[in-house]
Amino acid sequence: METILIQIDADVAKAFQSAQPEQQKKIQELVSDWLKQAMHLTKLQTTMDQMSDEAETKGLTHDILQSILNE
Repeated sequence: METILIQIDADVAKAFQSAQPEQQKKIQELVSDWLKQAMHLTKLQTTMDQMSDEAETKGLTHDILQSILNE
């Protein structure tokens, strides 16, 4: 595991700091999992945007795609 520094609300920080070590560990695992998912979604969105740009460059417009989907 690596340590990073992020800014959070003061009340959240106090609650985390006052939590039992096992609760802190669970929270750290949840945040780590959430960040992994967020990064995956960001990569997925970037890939989808690139594919969309490429399709548009090759002449596939939204209207053409909608027409194909409606068939």
